[in-house]
Amino acid sequence: MKRHFSTIILAILLLIASISSLFLGVLEMNISGLLSGNIEQIETLLISRLPRLLAILCTGVGLSVAGLIMQQLCMNKFVSPSTGATISSAQFGILIALLFIPNSTIWGRAFFSFIAAILGTWLFVWFIQKVTFKEAVMVPLVGIMFGNVIGGLTSFLAYKYEMTQALSTWLVGSFSTVLRGQYELVYLTVPLVIIAFIFANHFNIVGMGRDFSQNLGISYNKILFMGLTIAAVLTASVVVVVGAISYIGLIVPNLVAMFKGDKIQGTLVDTALFGALFVLVCDMIGRTVIKPYELPIELIVGILGSILFIGLLFYRLKNGRKSIRLGTTNNTSCCSCTPKLEEK
Repeated sequence: MKRHFSTIILAILLLIASISSLFLGVLEMNISGLLSGNIEQIETLLISRLPRLLAILCTGVGLSVAGLIMQQLCMNKFVSPSTGATISSAQFGILIALLFIPNSTIWGRAFFSFIAAILGTWLFVWFIQKVTFKEAVMVPLVGIMFGNVIGGLTSFLAYKYEMTQALSTWLVGSFSTVLRGQYELVYLTVPLVIIAFIFANHFNIVGMGRDFSQNLGISYNKILFMGLTIAAVLTASVVVVVGAISYIGLIVPNLVAMFKGDKIQGTLVDTALFGALFVLVCDMIGRTVIKPYELPIELIVGILGSILFIGLLFYRLKNGRKSIRLGTTNNTSCCSCTPKLEEK
């Protein structure tokens, strides 16, 4: 019971926040109106409020689990979809779909986004495996620079072909446009998270290095690329529906790891619940601050995430081996970028 105490608390808080979120908005909606059969309130619930809530929950779960998988496989606590060029690559894929198939459906744009996100993530991990870095923070910095290169190419093509306005929907994350029939793509997070939970032990083993994995009979390359593919598709499915939301995959797994440890199977459920709760709370803040208007969730998450990221950065660098996931000293780590600090 003690082991699952945090999971129970997070589930209860998420349930309370979810119910509160349904009754937060410009249009008035209350329990008495729903029970009395008020048609307007029931339509508001089914067409807008409930789809928005489900999209928020799937977004929080998807980005958090994607960040957890990437951090485990790369053995670096600063790697995430936003610092590993996954989000930028997904946006680039959407632009390609808009350029070559202007009348494509959301599933058509999602296909291009999936392919671009997968290739971008694979390329990033391949690069950091080939280069040895002395500092842990160099890995996300390289990822940010790589993401900015992709983002610059995306902006160039958007300006050249006058697609800036069409692409702007996916540049800033917001749930204001989520309605029934436009968000169901994020349901992909459910089977992908289940698959991630099933292969959680394999991700742990692969994260300990190629030699260690092969000694235990685990196919290093297959599990590595499967995990990266799951993380990329989780991220792309969110970007296609909601837009880019930074820091979720970076902040949430780190905060959960401080209390639950680094084993992915033991932290995956808590990471998913806390990620959904964090996104939901940020969305409620965005709907409340300048009510009846609404702030994009990317703005709220960006402010809170920046503050938390700076705090985590100082915490990780200050505590060294106690908080940064390091590989062994015999070069068997997943990514050769993993720092090897001297014992104090």
